[in-house]
Amino acid sequence: MSSRIEIVGRVSGRRHWTVEQKLAILRDAFGPEGSVRAAIERHEVGSGAIYTWRRQAMSGALTGITKPAVPSFAEVQISEPAVMLPAPSSAAPGSGQIGIELPSGVRLTVDASVDAEALSRVIGVLAR
Repeated sequence: MSSRIEIVGRVSGRRHWTVEQKLAILRDAFGPEGSVRAAIERHEVGSGAIYTWRRQAMSGALTGITKPAVPSFAEVQISEPAVMLPAPSSAAPGSGQIGIELPSGVRLTVDASVDAEALSRVIGVLAR
């Protein structure tokens, strides 16, 4: 009696990959002509490992090169006002002005009538 046996070449147990091997597999999976499914089959690695390595590579943990974290809060210092031009006569009485200095050195002065949404967009662009 003849029977057919198929052997699937899977490595059992844990495999240890070098950083260079992991990066090569990631290029194969996510490169311009890449395919995760093809990389999984070609390198005999699990999809979970590929996505973990990608997350580590994007954060810098894989290569040891970390990107500086973007601060959630900015330091605020209150100082004496600099010599400022007089407020336009159209400003409502009692409307204060706010001076904003970005880490890049850009300084803005706005008054109470500024559109907060527009100011947020301007600061977002200038902070880049």
